[in-house]
Amino acid sequence: MTSCPTKPYIVGHGSSSEADLDPAYCGGWKDRIAIAAEAGHLRQRGDPAGIAAAGGERKGEGESVKMQDAAQIRSAPIRPLHHTSRLAICYKNFAAHRGISHIGLGVSAMQNARALRAVGYIVEIWPILDASDLTARLAADRETGRLNHHVEVTHVVISAPWIPTLALAQLVHEYPDIEFCVLCHSNIGFLQADPGAIALLRSGGALEQTAPNFHIGANNDKIQTWWLAAYGDPMLLLPNMYPFNSIRHKPQWQGGRLRIGCFGAMRPQKNVLTAAAAALEVGVRLRAQDLEFWTSGGRVEGGAGSIVAAIQQMYLNVPRARWTAQSWASWTDFLMTVGSMDLLLQPSYTEGFNMVTADGIARGIPSVIGDAIDWAPRNWVASCDSAADIANKAIALLHDPGAISEGVQALTAHNRAALLKWERFLAVQP
Repeated sequence: MTSCPTKPYIVGHGSSSEADLDPAYCGGWKDRIAIAAEAGHLRQRGDPAGIAAAGGERKGEGESVKMQDAAQIRSAPIRPLHHTSRLAICYKNFAAHRGISHIGLGVSAMQNARALRAVGYIVEIWPILDASDLTARLAADRETGRLNHHVEVTHVVISAPWIPTLALAQLVHEYPDIEFCVLCHSNIGFLQADPGAIALLRSGGALEQTAPNFHIGANNDKIQTWWLAAYGDPMLLLPNMYPFNSIRHKPQWQGGRLRIGCFGAMRPQKNVLTAAAAALEVGVRLRAQDLEFWTSGGRVEGGAGSIVAAIQQMYLNVPRARWTAQSWASWTDFLMTVGSMDLLLQPSYTEGFNMVTADGIARGIPSVIGDAIDWAPRNWVASCDSAADIANKAIALLHDPGAISEGVQALTAHNRAALLKWERFLAVQP
C-alpha cells in the first residue's frame, strides 16, 4: 500500500525549506505541528518556529498541550490528508469516434498503470469522452466514498492537453483535495501538428498559478526545461514507464528474408520516408533474398498522403523488395507484428518517449533511432537526415549479439528514474 502513517502528507504555505515545500516528501512538514492554545488553530503553517517544537510540548494557560499527529489536525486553510494515493489516468476515448484511433495514449496509460501497480499503488484507467464524462466519474467516486474502506481518487492525470481549461478550472475548484495534472506526451516539434495543445498548456499554466491542486506536466524533460526557460512556469515531469517481465530473445538474422519495420503515425516528424530509403539500402547491401519494409497504415493525416505516394514510387519495380502497410490493430496484435521483425527503424525528428522502441526491446528487436529518443542506447543512434547512416547502423545492429541486452539495461534504468518522478507526484516517500 502507498501510505505514510508516520509522515502525513500536508500541503500548506510559508515553508522555508525545499523539503518542507515539496509535496513529494510525505513528512515535508515534519511529523508534528505545534497547536496554538487558542481555538486549536495552527500557530504557524509550515513556519520553522512552529515546526521546531515538534515532538515536545508547550505550556499554555497552566496546562501542558501535547503535540498531536498532523493527521488529526483539521483546519480550513490546510488541504486534506491522504494516507493512500489512488490515481486515475484519463485519456480521450478515440474509439468512440469513427475512423480515429490514437491507441498510443491508451497503451501509455496502461503501461504506466502496470508499473505503478507493481509497487503497490491503486491505479485506474478511465477512457473518457469529454470534461462532463470526467466530472460524472469523479462524482460517482465521491458518492462511493461514503462506503467503508473505499479509497477515494486523490490524483487525476489527463493524458494530453485536450480538455478546455475553463472546464478544468471548474473541476479543480470543485475537488480541491484532488491533484490534477494535464500531461503533454509530445516534445515541442510534434506540437506543430496540434497548435491547440500549446494554447491549452499556456492557459493551464495560468490556471496553475491560482489553483494549487492543478499542474501541467510533460513526459520528457526537453519540453519541461524549455517551458520553464520561456515562460517561467514550472512543469511536472512524469515520464513514460514500460514494465516488462521477460524479454523474448529472437535469433539474429542469418540471411534470407529480411523484415524491417518503421511503425507509428505516418507524419513528417516520424521521418518514415528516410527510413524506407535506409531499409532499401540495407536489403541491397546484405543481398537479402527478400526485403520487406513494414509501416503502419490505414490512417491518412498530417501529410500522410504524400509520404505514402513517395514510398510507393521508391519501391516500385524494385526486385526482391516490397512495402507492407499494416492496419492499426490492438496492442497485443501489434506486439506480434513487432516480434516478427528483424529490425526496427525509428529515426524520428522529435519524440517524447517512443513506445515502439520499447515494444521492440520487449520482443527482442533492436531499433535504429534518432537522438530525440534519448533514453535508448547511444550506439543505436543514427543521423536522422542520412539514409546511409541509418543503413550503416542497421547493419551493425543486425550483427550485434549484445544489442538487446543493452536495450534492456537502458529501458530498466529509464523505468527506475521515471518511477521516482511519479512517486514524488503521488506524495510517497522515495
